[in-house]
Amino acid sequence: MTPVTLTADQHSESTTELRADTLAASVVILLVMSVVQRLVGFTRGVLFCRWLTPEELGRWDMAVGFLYFAAPLIVFGLPGCFGRYTEHYRQRGMLKTFLRRATAVTIALVAVGATATWLAAPQLARFIFGSESQTHLVVLLAACLAAVTAGNFVAELFTSLRLYRFNSALQFLLSLSFAVISLGLLLYRGLDVSSIVLGFLAANVIAVLISLPLLRRTWSQLPSDFDALSKRTMWTRVLPFATGVWVVNWLANTFEIVDRYMIVHCSGLDAEGALVLVGNYHSARVVPLLFASLSALLGTVILPHLSKDWETGRRDLVGQRLNLTVKLLGFVLAVGGTVVLLAAPLLFGFAFDGKYDGGLSVLPLTLTYCVWLGMAYVADRYLWCAERTRLASISFLVGLIANVGLNLLLLPRYGLYGAVLATTIANLIALVMILAFSRWLGMSIHRGTWLVVGLPLAFSMGPWVSLGLLTLVATLAISTNLLLNADEKQELLDVWRRAMKKVSASRNRA
Repeated sequence: MTPVTLTADQHSESTTELRADTLAASVVILLVMSVVQRLVGFTRGVLFCRWLTPEELGRWDMAVGFLYFAAPLIVFGLPGCFGRYTEHYRQRGMLKTFLRRATAVTIALVAVGATATWLAAPQLARFIFGSESQTHLVVLLAACLAAVTAGNFVAELFTSLRLYRFNSALQFLLSLSFAVISLGLLLYRGLDVSSIVLGFLAANVIAVLISLPLLRRTWSQLPSDFDALSKRTMWTRVLPFATGVWVVNWLANTFEIVDRYMIVHCSGLDAEGALVLVGNYHSARVVPLLFASLSALLGTVILPHLSKDWETGRRDLVGQRLNLTVKLLGFVLAVGGTVVLLAAPLLFGFAFDGKYDGGLSVLPLTLTYCVWLGMAYVADRYLWCAERTRLASISFLVGLIANVGLNLLLLPRYGLYGAVLATTIANLIALVMILAFSRWLGMSIHRGTWLVVGLPLAFSMGPWVSLGLLTLVATLAISTNLLLNADEKQELLDVWRRAMKKVSASRNRA
């Protein structure tokens, strides 16, 4: 037996020590934990809207938007590479070396980014909030930035190793502790955004500290490297992809927040008036953003599995799985959006205490673009697997340019409605371009996928029209191959039967 064969066998045995979750188990864990986590987040969001003034709510929206924009930006896309390259280096016996180097560089980048934010606090306060009076808040955001980035790093690592039970538990803990601490500080210190930021900082620090024992345990169970990985070889492969991830993150996050910055700087209102508009906009995004965030999480979860299929040459299977996932996701989100529209009078009149009529007026458009954004977060996984993230970057860049241009045209004329309409059109442009690029690279886009893309357009015609359209589409999906083809129906039926067998077996054991 040659030395190479011996080390490869040892590698195979050691990989069994770290039990990764299967795709089916991953989705189940994702759904269960995410539903509970989103319920906590929804309750927290409702109380924020109910307790805060529109201006303070707008200030929180701008603060958290900056954090989610800056966190992936300062680490240059390195943690985002884990989903694509963990399996690649695991199969080649180089995983620990890859993770060790990526971690060291990430720590250095976080230190530089947080320090730069602290030093530029006055300038950033003017940029984020339209006034230097919020410099003290930016100083808090600098500390938050380091904690959020560390938490994102841990989440990306656990996800890339397909350890969703760990990641889901940590994300739930983060959401719950943020709700408890921030709401407690609001009651104790007063209804001020700094209380929420302090709560967010504390929650992220708690999550990172609790993850340390899990990280040590995970590291000890990873297989030992049995081949050398030169720095040049690693960074030559990883850096182009990381750059693509960084650009995609920058464009996607800029794309997501640009309309609020346009409101702050281009609406013609003073800082307080602009933040009131942002607060109304935030109220309209409380529920729709749950759709987008859940979709982004789903895209992160399925990427390591799609990457594994891609690495083994089953690229047609990647396209088939993505088509089915996008169709099911789009339909489920369209159903969810219709339910939100039906419940909107109760949500805005009672839960939000009737303070956000401006948010209610733009809710249909907000739901529409969040559904499209969620579908884009999943559809672009094909481009990630093909290591063509620059094409996703181009999609979001074109959408960003359209968003800015349309905002300059519509925002002064139509106010908040014009800003949201611009964002809606821009999201559709980005999604269509992602699907078109994927098709160009070899992914067959089913006609049912295009049909689902059009479903959110019914939101603006009212909840009952949307409900009727969804009923028609569901009927056609069952009776024809318009939405789902025969293979997809059989796959869904097989999944259902396996699930029912497991449930029956569990009952018998009980």
